[in-house]
Amino acid sequence: MDRVRTTEALIDRSALAHNLREARRCAPRSRVLAVVKADAYGHGAVECSRAFVEAGADWLGVALVEEGLELRAAGIRAPVLVLGLGGDYTDHRILLQNDLVPMIFRPDQLAGLAAAARAMGRVAQAHVKLDTGMGRIGALPAELPALLEAARALPEVRLTGLASHFANADLRDPAATAHALELFEAGRRAMLAAGMPLELCHLANSAATLGLPAAHYDMIRPGLMLYGAAPAPAFEGVAELRPAMTWVTSVAHLKRVPAGTPISYGHRWRARRESLIASLPVGYADGYRRALTNTAHVLVEGRRAPVAGTVCMDMTMVDVTDVPGVRVGSEVVLLGPGVTATEMAEVGGTISWEVFCAVGKRVPRVYT
Repeated sequence: MDRVRTTEALIDRSALAHNLREARRCAPRSRVLAVVKADAYGHGAVECSRAFVEAGADWLGVALVEEGLELRAAGIRAPVLVLGLGGDYTDHRILLQNDLVPMIFRPDQLAGLAAAARAMGRVAQAHVKLDTGMGRIGALPAELPALLEAARALPEVRLTGLASHFANADLRDPAATAHALELFEAGRRAMLAAGMPLELCHLANSAATLGLPAAHYDMIRPGLMLYGAAPAPAFEGVAELRPAMTWVTSVAHLKRVPAGTPISYGHRWRARRESLIASLPVGYADGYRRALTNTAHVLVEGRRAPVAGTVCMDMTMVDVTDVPGVRVGSEVVLLGPGVTATEMAEVGGTISWEVFCAVGKRVPRVYT
């Protein structure tokens, strides 16, 4: 179908590759797993995966089996680790048929994978997920010995990796981070003592990649930084990150209104002077969140202009009174140079991760 919208997300492949190389520079002795779950944080999983692999990524990480299948269907053959529950799948054969490596943390998962491998005459590999404080998924440290004992009786499965996840994505709680490292190291020693063919230990997210070398181990798992955003202000400047996404639209309509004129639903904004209002053909159905009402700014003709009134499902209004040369058709930058994901997250009461993931499917991705 031909594209007719002026609203699109421009994805810079060279920025993706650059950020991957920056992650490797931060952990030169470690392999790199590029996290491409959630459609590569809204950037497009297939194209981003290709860019990361070409730039030297050793592994790719997805949350769901379906996400891994999408990469395989696109011809991407790099090793893929299913980081999450992987969906409510009961047939482990699909993992083996598509060379997807699961995380396991319960004996029933181990048994199911072994049965599938046995039926197919293969040996499966899996990584153990250890819960070191996240409280989400993963074997608790006290449960690890029983899991390893069960694995010793199932030669059809090789436990080649150990993983965990920091509960503080920005490592803001030093005590919790240190405790997680201690538990992870104890788990690593337990797996080695049990004779597991442990090849990859991985714990470091973007923050740990940037600021915690002790967590680098055999492989790092950067996510957010690959798309050009630092996970917290403390990590700004540690690596030279280039934003990969520029979300643009255009002015669809202009109208001059007298002072006191209310704009949009609920009349939450009124003109304090005679004002020029631009209507943009983008709204919360596109991922431009309603929480940005009266708080966010966009760039119009290179000038910052504030959102004026409630963000609608399909439209957003901005005050362009102070923007010289604005016209119908003027390009508008919603997210990108001059309007960062960090800024948008702060004014919208969320985090950069959600800003990227929120950009909806009806916004075409254009790769440059």
